[in-house]
Amino acid sequence: MTRPTVLVFLDSPERTVEEVRPSVLELITLGRSLGRVDVVTLGAPSVAVLATLGTYGVDGVHQAVLPTSLPEDVYRVTPVLASVLATAASRLDADVLLVPSTFAGKEAAAVAAARLGAGLVVDASSLEWSAEGGPLRIAKRVFAGTWDTVSTVASDPAVVTVRANAVAAEPAAVASSPEVYALPVEAAAPTVTVVSRQLKERAAGRPALEEAAVVVAGGRGTNGDFGPVNDLADALGAAVGATRDAVFEGWFDRYIGQTGVTVAPRVYIGAGISGAPHHRGGMQASQVVVAVNNDPESPIFEISDFAVVGDLADVLPQAAEAIRAHKQGS
Repeated sequence: MTRPTVLVFLDSPERTVEEVRPSVLELITLGRSLGRVDVVTLGAPSVAVLATLGTYGVDGVHQAVLPTSLPEDVYRVTPVLASVLATAASRLDADVLLVPSTFAGKEAAAVAAARLGAGLVVDASSLEWSAEGGPLRIAKRVFAGTWDTVSTVASDPAVVTVRANAVAAEPAAVASSPEVYALPVEAAAPTVTVVSRQLKERAAGRPALEEAAVVVAGGRGTNGDFGPVNDLADALGAAVGATRDAVFEGWFDRYIGQTGVTVAPRVYIGAGISGAPHHRGGMQASQVVVAVNNDPESPIFEISDFAVVGDLADVLPQAAEAIRAHKQGS
């Protein structure tokens, strides 16, 4: 029996792919449980990237070759990226197309699925084949993380965006030597015009908020002082987030919520956050929720696995100190 083909989008902010993001390694790990794994990329992978892909068992790397008439600044615009994904899935006769659950990834996956006439599931948490060669079963959380659902996609390919931290990235038992193949893509110039594009530098030593395994978030209870939040995040190697109110007050630049960033880390720590529905909708899929609030009636305690009633200005520095002492001791 022929093994199913799983195609993973190797996302990169630059034309030259210099690293494999953790969320992509998770997709490759997940893909290996479904079949053989190839990746598609917009940029040229470096030698180090190819070595990493080989460690994770990737068989082939398909680098998109777009028309020379197409300006490079539109390569990541949704219609162009969707053309790359749809062309790769068709050319490889892929059974599954896996895309990271970024804003750009979700949009491109939806357009690609429409062009392919394929089934689409966004923000999945797990995938598996049904027994005896049945359709793909895809699990995800809906209604702000309050319901778990399982969908089946009977069409080929199944287009799925998978939330970060859904699986633990693991190298393959046997490494591979992936070959790089050119993938000619026909794409028309989009009707939108890219005026400017600026990459925001990631804070040193911190993961991206969308992909972080540990997130420390601050809310209105910080009163604008994110020092304790940042200190604890530094001790944990965690990403920092905030509530919408904190961002609207000008205390931070990115918020977690239904209309903001959706996170699903292994550990989420909310400090000075009441737990409004808007915020809960963006973090309720977290595996372990820790809340620190001086109000014992705070709604966030209802969904917390571990709750601390206290002043975050006292609790967080003590936690950071204990974590650093533990790391030094071990």
